[in-house]
Amino acid sequence: MSTLKIPVGPEDHVQGSADAECTLVEYGDYECPHCAHADPIVKRLQRHLGKRLRFVFRNFPLSQIHPHAEAAAETAEFAAANGKFWEMHDLIFENQSSLSLALFEKLAQRLGLSSAELLDALNRKEYEARVRADFTGGVRSGVNGTPTFFINGQRHNGSFEYEDLLAAIEASGR
Repeated sequence: MSTLKIPVGPEDHVQGSADAECTLVEYGDYECPHCAHADPIVKRLQRHLGKRLRFVFRNFPLSQIHPHAEAAAETAEFAAANGKFWEMHDLIFENQSSLSLALFEKLAQRLGLSSAELLDALNRKEYEARVRADFTGGVRSGVNGTPTFFINGQRHNGSFEYEDLLAAIEASGR
């Protein structure tokens, strides 16, 4: 079984406490329909498990098959630099069917962020290195598709449906 090679650290996007019983790490692609399907499942797990779960999202844009994935990840990182990662993360998934530069501008404005600054950051590839670091860490950990989940550092190779993830999370605590 593959293990998470890059430990969760201060640069990660995290919801939940560092001392939670379980850490769920997702390597995801904003344009991947399976990741969009997994997003509400993760939110349901968070509601159910509460303080017992820490969730981490890492970028793994599959740019060869998803032409907007890289820009979406960089847009989320731009939002993160402005304290709005999770809000942008959610909005991108909610609007997955219409990903475009125009949408990213609109979402930035919706969050009170400068669309001009976003476009400048995207043109300069300001957040490309951050996205690449997540991607490279995923490759080192054996990620080859999205979404890929790690539960307490161990790759989850089963289904990512709610019942299956919940059972795996509960089994990891034993």
